[in-house]
This record gives sequence, structure tokens and C-alpha cells, in this order.
Amino acid sequence: MTNKEDFLKEHNRLSPKNLQADLSLLDKFREAKATLFKKDDWSVDKIRRPFIIWLSSLPVTKKKNPKNPEDKKDKQLFNIYPHEES
Repeated sequence: MTNKEDFLKEHNRLSPKNLQADLSLLDKFREAKATLFKKDDWSVDKIRRPFIIWLSSLPVTKKKNPKNPEDKKDKQLFNIYPHEES
């Protein structure tokens, strides 16, 4: 049985920056996909693929590049889990 914290560590270790998560995002996923969970098992083999699909389908928002205020190009970031781009 895998707990949520161990799942998060393994998921983030295996994922590119744009698909990394935090505990609050895992909580939202569990609410949205409650039927995937038996007890409190966060099996990487069972849960990770549906989590990536769910994460990839989140709404996006456009943001200006904060490093360059004159940059007129918009950047797309996950609305629920914003991150810095390299």
C-alpha cells in the first residue's frame, strides 16, 4: 500500500516540470476520481496514469512572462498549479 506522500514523491521524480504536483492537487484529483480509490491506497501503478490524464486535461490560463514585462507573447500554464518555466 502506497500513501499519498510517497505517491507524490515518485510522481514528481518521474515527471517533467509541467506535470509535477503538490498535495493540494492530489486532494482535488481524489475528489474528482473517488472511484479509483479503495481505502487510502495511492498505488503508483494504478493511480499515476489516470492522474496524468486528469492533470493534462485541466483548464489553462494565459499569463505574460513575468521575467520580461515587454514580452507580448502569452505563456500557457496550468490554472490550478502554476509553475515557473525554465
